[in-house]
Amino acid sequence: MPITESFKMAIKSIWSNKMRSFLTMLGIIIGVAAVIILVSVVNGYMSTIVDSFTSMGVDRINVSVSNMSSRSLDPDDMYEFYDENYELFQYLSPSVNVSMPLKNGNETMSDTSIGGYSEDYIDIMGYDIAYGRSISYADCSAERYVAVLGYYTALELFDNASEAVGQKIKIGNNAFTVVGVMERQHEEEMEAGGTDDFVWLPYSSAAKMNFSRNISSYIITSRDTDDTDQCTAAIESFLMGVFHSDDYYNVMANSSLLDEMNEQIGMLSMMLGGIAGISLLVAGVGVMNIMLVSVTERTKEIGIRKALGAKKGVIMQQFVIEAAVTSSIGGVLGILVGSAGTSLVGTAIGINAVPTLGAVLVSFSVSVGIGLLFGYMPASRAAQLNPIDALRTD
Repeated sequence: MPITESFKMAIKSIWSNKMRSFLTMLGIIIGVAAVIILVSVVNGYMSTIVDSFTSMGVDRINVSVSNMSSRSLDPDDMYEFYDENYELFQYLSPSVNVSMPLKNGNETMSDTSIGGYSEDYIDIMGYDIAYGRSISYADCSAERYVAVLGYYTALELFDNASEAVGQKIKIGNNAFTVVGVMERQHEEEMEAGGTDDFVWLPYSSAAKMNFSRNISSYIITSRDTDDTDQCTAAIESFLMGVFHSDDYYNVMANSSLLDEMNEQIGMLSMMLGGIAGISLLVAGVGVMNIMLVSVTERTKEIGIRKALGAKKGVIMQQFVIEAAVTSSIGGVLGILVGSAGTSLVGTAIGINAVPTLGAVLVSFSVSVGIGLLFGYMPASRAAQLNPIDALRTD
């Protein structure tokens, strides 16, 4: 019997028992949909994290040191190392955290991020100036008390962000002149402690305010993200020469954190997909049971066909194809349900989740494979029937 004829008979059998066929497919539909939804949502979440890390700068390397009286690293030493390895590094900025209240008249802001940086920090962050200018090399060299405000900070301290340039603000007991305002970073909303609520100062001025010339944090960016490992190794070698022990410094590249997180989320995706895949195995048992029922119901038909000369291979082909068609239709319906479910779940949790091609192909392939695997035993039983015994069946 041609395979096409077996397909026609399979479709006819499925159609003549619509409810039973649907219930058989239901396990396949749920299993395929679960695999697609779980894997796609995890991948969507991973993409969100990757985008977040990208906005932070995957080429960024954070350096922290523990300065001591006998062994210490000052900005001049770091800049000398930076200049000697200019082919590896693009930008460098010391980083000094300032924990002091920000005031303008009676207005006080307590959630604002205040830090001291170099003239390269605007390029490290990838921000643009809305009004005025950013921190300059001369500001850092002369320890000038100038400040650059985030857009939200400028709006809160002054009636209009454009009017902030040239005004005075107080940080602790020190008066600073506002020389610039950054463009908005968040288009939809701005809030206290958000991405638009910050003040940048020259790092030398910030260190002076903290009554310490020792700067313990630096931000460096590599010229090429592919060279991050080489850049990290160069920094660690330099710091080892200064401190003679890795207990006094830490070098962390954002790209390494991203790689580690991608690996962990990938393992989580596989684990969740495997858990969802268990439902496909359960569905396979359902396919096998229904096919066994089908063999029992059609015993007399099988006996007649074998009496007319049908070979075992033909009988097996018919029932295996019927099981495969059943699971394939269930797989297609599962893909449709999974695709719709992925969009709904992604919208509900606020991420951009789309069905991944890998999840669709793997889940559909497994569903078809399960149909063939679990359909083999009923098909083999049908092929082994004795035609005389089968014809005696009522």
